[in-house]
Amino acid sequence: MSSPVYTAVIKNEGNWWIGWVQEIPGVNCQEATREELIDTLQTTLREFIEDDLAALSALGEYEKVPIKL
Repeated sequence: MSSPVYTAVIKNEGNWWIGWVQEIPGVNCQEATREELIDTLQTTLREFIEDDLAALSALGEYEKVPIKL
């Protein structure tokens, strides 16, 4: 199974670069440079996913079901 791909929406706003991950509400960041923003978004997304997996582990036994649109 391949790793999922997420979409970072980024924009330059004056002295800042702002961005968010389109598929995950709440994963948003701002940095002084485009490169820093992309790195920070990647780190924030990774931490979000790790925290989510830890929360799922606390549920005990569960099933993941793919849903297609």
